[in-house]
Amino acid sequence: MKRNTLEYDQALDTMVRILRARASVGAEPLTYGRLSAELDLQGHHVPAHRGPMPYLLEDASLRESPDGSVPMLSALVVLQATRWPSGGFFQLARRAPFSRPGDDTELWTGELAHLARHYSSR
Repeated sequence: MKRNTLEYDQALDTMVRILRARASVGAEPLTYGRLSAELDLQGHHVPAHRGPMPYLLEDASLRESPDGSVPMLSALVVLQATRWPSGGFFQLARRAPFSRPGDDTELWTGELAHLARHYSSR
């Protein structure tokens, strides 16, 4: 699956729907494996730890917030072993357009809190 293909765009649409639904009810983060399984149930084979998963998560956050003003949907996806986001989440959070301040803990917990508020009001 490559970026800018119909298959990728359809998987991205599905991922955004899944993550928005979780954010709207203030659900706990889900693991990469669980997100992969949910995507698979909807017809999109996206391996949890390789392939397009990191690009889809980045694009989901950027689609929802091209200017960085909306919380990052990718904050809802964590590694099973640590229950924390991967390093890719923090790299994205610290670069434009997001440019989030703070240490990892306050950045992530702040993003989760903002997600719940933002999407519950939609």
